[in-house]
Amino acid sequence: MQNTCISSISIIGLGLIGASVLRALKKSPVAEQQRITFKGFDPSFSEEDIEQVKSLGLDSFEPDTTKLYDSDLIILAAPVEVNISLLEEIGRHAPRHTLVSDVSSTKAAIARSAAEAGVDFIGMHPIAGREQQGYHASHDELLAGRTVVVCADEIILSRPDARNLVELLQSIGCRITVMSPEEHDRIVAAISHLPQLLSTALINFCEHDIDKSGPGFSTLTRLAGSSWDIWKDIVSTNRENIASELNEFSRELDKLADDIRNNRMDRIRAGFEKANMLYGNLRNNSSS
Repeated sequence: MQNTCISSISIIGLGLIGASVLRALKKSPVAEQQRITFKGFDPSFSEEDIEQVKSLGLDSFEPDTTKLYDSDLIILAAPVEVNISLLEEIGRHAPRHTLVSDVSSTKAAIARSAAEAGVDFIGMHPIAGREQQGYHASHDELLAGRTVVVCADEIILSRPDARNLVELLQSIGCRITVMSPEEHDRIVAAISHLPQLLSTALINFCEHDIDKSGPGFSTLTRLAGSSWDIWKDIVSTNRENIASELNEFSRELDKLADDIRNNRMDRIRAGFEKANMLYGNLRNNSSS
């Protein structure tokens, strides 16, 4: 039987995002009113980690999957390939009414796998993060004011528990944007995955001159500090979109190089002016 309201949530993966989701939802007035209980699991945790994460709001650390999967909502917060690998087991053991979500940075691959496993799935992507990783870097305000992209069809979104999940997210200050998994992956390939790979490529390209660089170079290559352990699954599950964006951007670089070589200052100036305008809009949107 499908639940009207969520009364229990399991979070699998208690790193930066998983622990931040836990901390934020634990403080939600909606969660308090519904007396939602929170269970979680992370295979890397020591006994000390378990006690620490309980102090952040986890009601029980649950390595027993039969108890972990019996919640009304399961949030997968491990790397996306790990999340995908859990879906078949969840499909076998979770109650039929259970709603499954995730916080992965790609959505099409996991949505397809959820459908194949017969799992009712609503994807989430919180557009939030920090340079530090792990539950020690988590914060109950990390998602406040941030966009959460929700990926699901109208049938899932019309379910009472799915509407309840959206209500919970809104209660902690999230802005909700709904789109298809395919549209999501196309967009993030351009605005998230492309910048990461450009930053990585740039610092590698300039490796012999880094000691002569200034703060501008440091700012532009900040993303080069990101961990491959996080990015390998993102690249593998969105490779077609990422490759297409890299190809398209390389063509833009070729055009810019040709304009500079041929002293087309009007076109170069127009690019700067457009970029100034777009950056101003970005800063205004970020501060609003």
